[in-house]
Amino acid sequence: MNWNLPNILTLTRVLCIPLLVGVFYFAGPFSGPAAAVIFVLAAITDWLDGWLARLLKQESEFGAFLDPVADKLIVATALVLLVDHYDSIWLTLAAIVIIGREILVSALREWMARRGQSQSVAVTLMGKLKTTLQMIAIILLLWRMGEPFSDQLLQSGLASLAAAVVLTLWSMWNYLGAMLSSPDTRDDERA
Repeated sequence: MNWNLPNILTLTRVLCIPLLVGVFYFAGPFSGPAAAVIFVLAAITDWLDGWLARLLKQESEFGAFLDPVADKLIVATALVLLVDHYDSIWLTLAAIVIIGREILVSALREWMARRGQSQSVAVTLMGKLKTTLQMIAIILLLWRMGEPFSDQLLQSGLASLAAAVVLTLWSMWNYLGAMLSSPDTRDDERA
């Protein structure tokens, strides 16, 4: 493993997960805002580690592997915490869609990489927009925990999450379409 600054920042994001869980359950009346701040700091490291890796020319295979894993772990953790707190079927379904898509796309990327077709499942602008909306939603939903559903920031968080779910399904469909249209997949179907 290469212990450069970008990889250390990515590992820091992973280490934020137990801190996020601890603050969520044990910070009392400040648990929501404190958890939101931890999540914001983790989101900043997500942007910063990639930027620094490119700037310092410290991109590595380990960093390319760990970065999306760290993202998925902290997002899945935050969504599970929010499902526990809000006890809402809509939030639960949104979390299932987002986490399920991440598992499916990760497996699809692995499979396509083994076939030498990893470019057909590369990160897209739609994926980045989905991630941005997802992050905004999680931050707002964490920050406004305990507020009535009529709260405007909470409503903004729910609207951002709904938009993220739509983009999640759309991008998942695009990834599946790329897989199904790849030449090797069509050959497998004929065999």
